[in-house]
Amino acid sequence: LLAKRYGIDVKEEALSEEQIERNNNRESMFVLNEWSANYFQRYMFNEAEGRSVALSYFSSQRGFSDATIHKFGLGFCPSSGLRFLEDCRAAGYKDEFLLSTGLAFQRESDGALRDRFYDRVMFPIHNVSGRVVGFGGRTLRTDKKVAKYQNSPESEIYNKRRELYGLFFAKKAIQQEDCAIMVEGYADVISMHQAGVENVVASSGTSLTEEQVRLLSRFTRNMTLMFDGDAAGVKA
Repeated sequence: LLAKRYGIDVKEEALSEEQIERNNNRESMFVLNEWSANYFQRYMFNEAEGRSVALSYFSSQRGFSDATIHKFGLGFCPSSGLRFLEDCRAAGYKDEFLLSTGLAFQRESDGALRDRFYDRVMFPIHNVSGRVVGFGGRTLRTDKKVAKYQNSPESEIYNKRRELYGLFFAKKAIQQEDCAIMVEGYADVISMHQAGVENVVASSGTSLTEEQVRLLSRFTRNMTLMFDGDAAGVKA
């Protein structure tokens, strides 16, 4: 449209079948992630297990309001290792995209698919445009053998080194303040947003990467690090 208006000749290259398929697959992954984020939140609010386990954790232990929970899309993945998977299939989603997004994984023993995030409270990870590219799942179990956090693996749409948790919600405030506050975890970001400090993002751990700094520099050149006061945070 702009080219036509200013008399510029734009030569468009036709996409190859391989490029078209790749774009379609990426879009399918985005659609599945968005559906899953809504599913996790509905399950938390509407199912007895979701309310007693996840909603009580977010509201009572973390002090998050319903408005904050809805804003960040928080939810819960059912404790049954197949419930979410079966509901995805019933909704028409294919196994290949459950695997490519990392929402499911294949067991080595028998090749069967299992829910990656079963029995975990869920934090959707949005890219700078607001699309869900991955998830972080936190267990509420005290069993030391169970990893505290389970994150989406790298995929066609998710690269941990290039994403900052909360940036989609924080970018306007970062530009207004001309400063970004960098914290470690999901809950740190959400707590500060709820308290009215919205120019906050998380590196999802302590390994701040060059790609994350480059992404942030689109909105400000100023950064304040507020990592945890433990040994790992101090070292980072």
